[in-house]
Amino acid sequence: MKERPFGFRDKIGYLFGDFGNDFTFVFASSYLMVFYTKVLGLTGAFVGALFLAARVVDAFTDISMGRIVDTVKPSKDGRFRPWIRRMCVPVALASTFMYLYLAADWPDAVKMSYVVITYILWSSFCYTAVNIPYGSMASVISPEAKDRAALSTYRSVGAGLAGLVIGTVVPLIIYETDAQGNQLVIPERFTLTAVAFGILAVVCYVLCYKLCKERVSVERKEKKKGEGAGALVRSLVTNRPLLSLVCAALILLLATILGQTMNNYLFMDYFKNTKALVLVNLVTVGGLLLMAPFATKIVTSIGKKEAGAMGMLLAGIVYLLLFFLRVKSIWVFLLLLFIGTLGAGLFNLITWAFITDIIDHQEVLTGKREDGTVYAIYSFARKLGQALAGGIGGFALSAIGYVSDAASQTAIVSERIYNVAVLVPGICFLVVFVIMQFWYPLSKQEVSRNTEILQERRGAE
Repeated sequence: MKERPFGFRDKIGYLFGDFGNDFTFVFASSYLMVFYTKVLGLTGAFVGALFLAARVVDAFTDISMGRIVDTVKPSKDGRFRPWIRRMCVPVALASTFMYLYLAADWPDAVKMSYVVITYILWSSFCYTAVNIPYGSMASVISPEAKDRAALSTYRSVGAGLAGLVIGTVVPLIIYETDAQGNQLVIPERFTLTAVAFGILAVVCYVLCYKLCKERVSVERKEKKKGEGAGALVRSLVTNRPLLSLVCAALILLLATILGQTMNNYLFMDYFKNTKALVLVNLVTVGGLLLMAPFATKIVTSIGKKEAGAMGMLLAGIVYLLLFFLRVKSIWVFLLLLFIGTLGAGLFNLITWAFITDIIDHQEVLTGKREDGTVYAIYSFARKLGQALAGGIGGFALSAIGYVSDAASQTAIVSERIYNVAVLVPGICFLVVFVIMQFWYPLSKQEVSRNTEILQERRGAE
C-alpha cells in the first residue's frame, strides 16, 4: 500500500497536539499560582519552592522518557504516536485533580501533601510521558527541513490558539467584582474549568494521533562500550547549539510565564480590572497569529538564528519602555504589549525548528540520531523555566509584601507588582537576544552545511 505523503493533514494534526498540551500547561502556567494562593491560601514562597523541587524530579523523568522513546522497539503505529494514545487520558485526569476547590477546607498538612503529590504527578510524570514523544515526533513525520519548519509554525499556532481560549475565557469565569470594586476569585469554577479543559485536551490528542503519520524510520544500532545513556547525555550537554538554546529557552520561559502569572495580579491590583485580561490575551495571541504567515518567509530570507535574535531584541526594548513610562492607561499598555508580542511571537513560532536543526547537528558530530533524548533535554529546560517563573513569581509576591487573603493591596505593593511584571521579562528578552546573537552558532549557512552533509551520508548508505 502506497504511503500517504506529508501534507496539510499532518500539519493540522500536529497543531492539535500542542493545542491539547496547552489546555493543561498554559492553564497551570497562568492560573495554578492563583489557585494555590487565592483559593487554597498557600504562601507564594511554598508554591515557588514546590515548582522548583518538581524540576529536580523532572531532571530524571524527562531524560528517562527520552531514552525510552529512543530505545524501545517501535510498534506498528510508530515510535512516538502510541504514547500520545496511551497517555492522553492520564494527563487530563492528573491536571483536573490539581484544582479541587474542596481542598481549601482541609488541614494544612493534608492540603500541602495533596498539592505536592498532584502537581508532581501531572508535571513530572503524566505530562512528560505525552509531551516528549509528541515533541520528538516532528523529526519523523517528514525528512524535509521545510516540512519540519512548517510543523514548528503549526505547533506554535496550536499553542497560541489554546492560549487564546484560556486567556479569553478563564478570566470571565473565575473572577468576579464585588460591590467595592475588588476582584474576587470563585473557587469551584477552577475545578469545573479544569474538567472542561481536560476533556478538550483528550479530544485534541486523539486528533493528533489520528491525523499525523511517522514516515522516517531510524535503524537502532547495537551500542558499543562507552555509548550508554550517560555518555550520550555528556555529549549533548557539551553541544554548543543545544546548550545555548537550552539557556535561551530557560530564560525565555522565565520571562513569558512570569509575565503571564504576574498579569493576573497586575490587572487585579494595579489596573483593578480583571476583565481586561481578556484583551491582554487577545493581544498576546494576536501578535503570534499575525506573525505566523510570515515566519517561514522571514526564516527563509535571513535564517532562524537571525530572525529569533531580532524578535527578542524588539520584545526586550518594548518591555523596558513599559517600565520607564510607568503606564497607567490600559489601552497604552495593550498597544505597547502588542508590539512586543510581535517580536516574542516570531521567536516562539520557530523555536521548535531550532530543535530539528540541533538534532541534525548532533548527528553530524556523532553519527547517531537521538531525537527523543535531545528533545527531552530541551523539554526539561523549558519546564525548569516554568518552575523558575513560578518560583520567582511566588518569592517575588512574598518579597514585595503581597497579602494573599487581602481584598486589595496597598499602592506601594501595586507599584511593585508593575515593576516585576514588565522589568523582569524585559531584561530576560534582551539576555535571550545576546545568547542567540553571540552564542548560538547555527546560522543559516551552518544549517545548510549540516543538511548537505547528512544528505551525502544517507546517499552513500
